[in-house]
Amino acid sequence: MTSARTILGIDPGTNVMGYGIIRCTGKNSAKLVVLGVIELKKFPDHYTKLKVIYERVQHLVDEYKPNEVAIEAPFYGKNVQSMLKLGRAQGVAMAAVLSRSIPIYEYAPRKIKMAITGVGSASKEQVAAMLKSILGEKDFDQKHLDATDGLAAAVCHFFQGEQSSNDGKARSWEDFIRKNPDRIKK
Repeated sequence: MTSARTILGIDPGTNVMGYGIIRCTGKNSAKLVVLGVIELKKFPDHYTKLKVIYERVQHLVDEYKPNEVAIEAPFYGKNVQSMLKLGRAQGVAMAAVLSRSIPIYEYAPRKIKMAITGVGSASKEQVAAMLKSILGEKDFDQKHLDATDGLAAAVCHFFQGEQSSNDGKARSWEDFIRKNPDRIKK
C-alpha cells in the first residue's frame, strides 16, 4: 500500500448522486477533501441524466485524481423500474471511472453503515454524524445526506485497508491483463 492515497466514494442516484473524496496518509489518517452532490432532477429524461453522471464523474476523477473508487451497491427494492434506473446510474458512474483505469470497489449499504457506525441499520443522519466525528470536521455540511453517503463509501473502503485490494478480482483493464496473461491474445 502506498503511504498516501485518494479515495472517491460514490452514492449512485438518478435524482441526486452523492460523492465524497478523502485523502489518506498512513493506516490511521483520513482527511476530507471535498463533499458534494450531482443534482439531476432538472434534466428532462433518464438518458440525459446518465450522460451528465458520466461527464461529472469523469470530471471528478480528472480533477482530484483518486487512486481508488468505492461505490455503494444498489439495494433491492420493490419497484423494479427504480432498481433498473439506479443500476444504470451506477453502471455509468463505474464506466466513467474505468475509462480512466481506476480500480473500483463495491460495498453493500449495510456493510458501509456497519463500517461507519457499527450498526448495519443506522440512519443516514447517524452515518453523517459519525463521519463528522471520524474525520474531525467541525464545519461539516450534513444537509445533503446523499453526499455523506458517498463519503461513507470512501471511508468504509479506507477502513478495509489492504483486504479489499487482495481479493483476487481485477479492478481495471490493466489489472485484468496483469492477472490473466494467458487469456490475452497478442
